[in-house]
Amino acid sequence: MMPNGEEPIALFRTCARNLPLAEALHGWGSYQLSRRLSLGLRDRELVIDRTCARCGCEYEWGVHITRFADRAELTSQQITSLTHGSSADLCWTGERDRLLLDTADALHDGHDIDDALWARLSAQFSSEQILDVLMLCGWYHAISFTARATRLPPEPGAPRFDAFHTTDSQVGR
Repeated sequence: MMPNGEEPIALFRTCARNLPLAEALHGWGSYQLSRRLSLGLRDRELVIDRTCARCGCEYEWGVHITRFADRAELTSQQITSLTHGSSADLCWTGERDRLLLDTADALHDGHDIDDALWARLSAQFSSEQILDVLMLCGWYHAISFTARATRLPPEPGAPRFDAFHTTDSQVGR
């Protein structure tokens, strides 16, 4: 479940206590983090980071910030906003990024996408991409629930939520 030569992270070691579950998770997780996903790396990471932050899952948020934030070209201001802010923060200059945050928030808060948000999504994303966004958000809700309920400690070197402080200058207000 990890790149060659890397020790499994705590989440994977926890899931390995139920091997049939771990095998099933590996297949789904491999799709979510692969190039087969219809979303690019940045889109994927915006959804994952926002979902994990909204679920209060510092463990998985930290894993993704550590491994993917630089590759997704997320600025410190954007990481702060993903963690503590909103799509209205000035660091979000593209409609695509704002839509992904709004979608993750709508699914977290109301477990649904209203017609107006669906119309905005449909103008920017294909049907395949929208389904991937919905399932990615749901998948990381499940990961967040598992990581929080099992009290996984942060991975060594992973940042914590409080490493990114909300100040007006950081989120560009």
